Amino acid sequence: MSTVVIAAAAVFFLGMGVYGLLAPAALIRPFRIVADSVEARTEVRAVYGGFGVAVAGLLVAAAADTGGMRTGMVVTVAVSLLGMAAGRLVARSVERPSAFYPSWLYFWVEAVGGGALLAAVAG
Repeated sequence: MSTVVIAAAAVFFLGMGVYGLLAPAALIRPFRIVADSVEARTEVRAVYGGFGVAVAGLLVAAAADTGGMRTGMVVTVAVSLLGMAAGRLVARSVERPSAFYPSWLYFWVEAVGGGALLAAVAG
């Protein structure tokens, strides 16, 4: 079961990463961010695209690892997701989002995903 959870997270990050590389402006549009310059699109490609693909690769390596690195790789990604969820809670304490999507939806994706990855390596 733990490998299934890790693989599902890898697919999520790969999807986000490829989408970020191919359509950076579309990826951030739900957040009302406009990528109207080369520099802005480059930043989205780096942060969402490159990072997403790299994390997917890390999770694939973790799923295949029979040595001692699996736990460290998965915990690193889990803590990253939980950190993003915590950042959304801080933002929520300062400002109120106008709708459930995208802020609360992604909070739950990050919180549940991070928790599931921690559970995958704990059990």
